Amino acid sequence: MKVIKRNGNLEEFNVNKIIRAVKKAFKAANSEYPEYLDKMIPSLFVEEDTINIEVIQDRVEQLLMNDNHFGAAKDYILYRDKHKNLRNFVNKKLLFIDNYIKSDNTANATIDDNSNVANHNIAILNSEIHKDTNRDINLRMLRDKIKELYPDFDCKQMDIDFNTIAYLHDSSSQIGMPYCVAITMYPFLINGIRDLGGLSAAPKNIDSFCGMFINLVFAIASQFKGAVATPGVLLCMDWYLRKEWGDNYYQKSDVIITSEHCLRQQTIKGQIHQYFQQIVYSLMQPSGSRGNQSVFWNLSIFDKPFFDTMYGDFYFPDGSKPQWGSLQWLQKDFLHWFNQERLKCILTFPVVSLCLIYQDNKFVDEDLYEFACQEYSEGNSFFTYISDSADSLSSCCRLSSKISKPQFNFTNGQLSEMTGSKNVITLNLNRIIQDWYKSIPSMTVAGLIPEKKNLVSDILCTTPIWRFKDYLINILERIYKYQIAYNECLKYLKENKLLPVYDAGFIDMKKQYLTIGINGLNQAWEFLGGKCNKNKEYEEFCNLIFTTIKEQNQLHKTKELMFNTEFTPCESAAIKLYNKDKKDGYWVPEDTNLYASYIFKPNDSDISILDKIYLHGRNFCGDNLDGGSSAHLNLDSHLSAEQYRKILKYAAEIGCKYFTFNIPNCECEDCGFIAKQPFKECPKCGSTNVCLWDRVIGYLSKIKNWSAGRQIEQKTRVYSKINSK
Repeated sequence: MKVIKRNGNLEEFNVNKIIRAVKKAFKAANSEYPEYLDKMIPSLFVEEDTINIEVIQDRVEQLLMNDNHFGAAKDYILYRDKHKNLRNFVNKKLLFIDNYIKSDNTANATIDDNSNVANHNIAILNSEIHKDTNRDINLRMLRDKIKELYPDFDCKQMDIDFNTIAYLHDSSSQIGMPYCVAITMYPFLINGIRDLGGLSAAPKNIDSFCGMFINLVFAIASQFKGAVATPGVLLCMDWYLRKEWGDNYYQKSDVIITSEHCLRQQTIKGQIHQYFQQIVYSLMQPSGSRGNQSVFWNLSIFDKPFFDTMYGDFYFPDGSKPQWGSLQWLQKDFLHWFNQERLKCILTFPVVSLCLIYQDNKFVDEDLYEFACQEYSEGNSFFTYISDSADSLSSCCRLSSKISKPQFNFTNGQLSEMTGSKNVITLNLNRIIQDWYKSIPSMTVAGLIPEKKNLVSDILCTTPIWRFKDYLINILERIYKYQIAYNECLKYLKENKLLPVYDAGFIDMKKQYLTIGINGLNQAWEFLGGKCNKNKEYEEFCNLIFTTIKEQNQLHKTKELMFNTEFTPCESAAIKLYNKDKKDGYWVPEDTNLYASYIFKPNDSDISILDKIYLHGRNFCGDNLDGGSSAHLNLDSHLSAEQYRKILKYAAEIGCKYFTFNIPNCECEDCGFIAKQPFKECPKCGSTNVCLWDRVIGYLSKIKNWSAGRQIEQKTRVYSKINSK
């Protein structure tokens, strides 16, 4: 007799295998195995040509139940289920491997895609294959903590929320990690990376600083899901450069520092560029602890008022103070070098934020303002942050936290650099507004009726606006529970020495935010019949959303908990939320395949660049988006320095705090030629095998590495044409 296995293969029937399995079941149930079963079990199987393995196990299970061996039967059933689950688990993973091998890019084969994963190899496969399990574990940890903190809360509601109106970011990442961080460099200057488990003590010179800084970023990035920002890296680099060549090194940057015995002669500036190259290219390499992707690394360029406020009372370990003259030169030199280097290799990171103070109708540091406009005109790609006071900026998540008395004692966590997000949960506003609308007895479902001309006025004029505010607050109360529970999970891990980055003083957990993200704002307003442009009704709607969340953030703030709100980038979440809503019968727009992360619609050809800036200005969001918003201003070509001067000044006057100009770069896949604007035929070799690079949601990456959904969205983006005059 042959046994038909689950994979369809045939093998000889062996009754002894069955008896051994039954004996294990009795042993597991702490019962004595009856000898009569040695004869009864074989009698279950008459001579047949073939028999299915499931039929064999069903007959054995029935025998045990009929003879009242319930304990053994239970363990036999559990044994079957355990192996069935294991087989299903393995089959699911094998299917993942097969899909990964066949995928055209990694983003289309992963659970939580991002275009930073450019390679397609066994290391990435092994990182991605566990993500669904990681997600289950992270959610279980969160669920258990919620039960502990809120015994009366029904955790099924959390599961419903995370499958409908809310998105828990990077839940499939490694277990129990905080989200993103902007660190202080001071512990590194004192102890190197020993407090993070490394062997290296404090760097002694510029060479050891550069090498160890790379290790520092990798070490910290391995403990966070997202970005690592090092706002003070150029400040510290300047200190080591001055220790090497004197305080006036920048004034003699063309001096040759190599001897006559060196075949390759080098100047001070040339050597500094070697250090830039060492750091940037090293951090752009795939990292094993990051799923074989590069580190999400960000840094900031500060103007003189920022420098004075942030570092005016700062002292290096040797007692010396920072010097603006040399740092100013180094910042500008790095930004210019970075732009030129991207003509050799399009570098995704670092994401650079240039910070300017605008007061009394002018940029206080006019020199850096002029320099920024010139760099933009030469094709440089960076973010500009404009404020009317010297706020603390974390470029990793566009956080600003007002500081009135800057302190730089890293042991008490008051450093302005020490910020970031511990966790991010994004609200799906399109679904929330539709659920609310359905809950109003006097209203019909707007998404199901074609006439929505007067819907906005019906909502804003005849329906008490507090109804939606109360509805949103109700949801936020649950979100705060989830965030607080996540914070408690992190505290538990920290207390058990699993998050040494905090104990080492690079960041204080109390100074990080629990972030409430926003997505689907455009679609929520469109559902109500509104237009996402410069109009009073849209302004009131945005302010209602933003102020409500900000008010609640302040009400829930404690000595160890801070909440903020931002337009989250949602590289993959924007597509997932859209598709889920569409599948569940909610209204979704037909002119896009995802929910945008801006106040304007990036595919709207009727809205100007100036209007986009206005929509991200003080009238629409102001300080209500205390976590920030990033306006991506897509252009079809680079502007003149004078045009950028006017746009930056307009942005400052209108209160648009954080933005970038986005013109796709282009690379020839055959000869490697790179240009700062698109081309169809390579001007160097004539090849048409070219690829575009664009900002997917903040960082510059190759479009063909994006997920299929993001590639579709990119084709709908409007790249505005501005008259050269």
